[in-house]
Amino acid sequence: MSKRLQGKNALLTGAGGGIGLAVAQAYLEQGAQCTVVDIAATPSAEFGTLAAAHGERLQYVSADITQTAQIDAMVRVAESHFGPVHILFNNAAVFDLAPLLESSEASYDKLFAVNVKGMFFVMQKVLARMVAQGIRGSVINMASQAGRRGEALVSHYCATKAAVISYTQSAALAMAPHKIRVNGIAPGVIDTPMWAHVDSLFAKAEGLPLGEKKRQVGLAVPLGYMGAPSDIAGAAVFLASDEASYITAQTLNVDGGCVMS
Repeated sequence: MSKRLQGKNALLTGAGGGIGLAVAQAYLEQGAQCTVVDIAATPSAEFGTLAAAHGERLQYVSADITQTAQIDAMVRVAESHFGPVHILFNNAAVFDLAPLLESSEASYDKLFAVNVKGMFFVMQKVLARMVAQGIRGSVINMASQAGRRGEALVSHYCATKAAVISYTQSAALAMAPHKIRVNGIAPGVIDTPMWAHVDSLFAKAEGLPLGEKKRQVGLAVPLGYMGAPSDIAGAAVFLASDEASYITAQTLNVDGGCVMS
């Protein structure tokens, strides 16, 4: 049986661990070559384990996607090593929360710089290369169930992820004449290392013991538990593959039933 992404070159941002690295692993298993991007100067131990198995088809690039010059550089590195980019998994993001009346300008600037500005210009620059090279590629932007509705403590983050959904729709329409597909994934609560940070912020804001918010949100999912990075990886492989060749401008909810849209 042929692999679903055989010979494809994938660029993945925010992929040093968690969901991004799980998607990279799934792409590699399906025959792709992957350039993994994260802000850390050196890759994680988990990346090292993956590289040991797929070293010739995997490389790591350190980049800050809030800096457009660094975006240009990471795209050049991806192309110089593996050739034209066929798949963009646009995943880099940060999280913060605060009561609405206490939410700071600094938090606003940080979230929008990464989650909206960085996401958009990574997408724009990769799409420009796909158009110039005649690549009928696939872009997958990471949104969130938080982009489907506001939350009292999470106003800025929710707004950034709503922007991701909107940009996904606009880009898909702009790229349709070039037969480039642009879609999104809106995860629900996914059990990644980032949740320790999220849980600690909710504990402080809501006066909860550590671990309690994570327990509550898992139980609140209709399926009754938090998702795993592999749940997102399955959707990311599908949207990148020819099986999704007639799907564009969509944001797929992968959330255990939390959002119906």
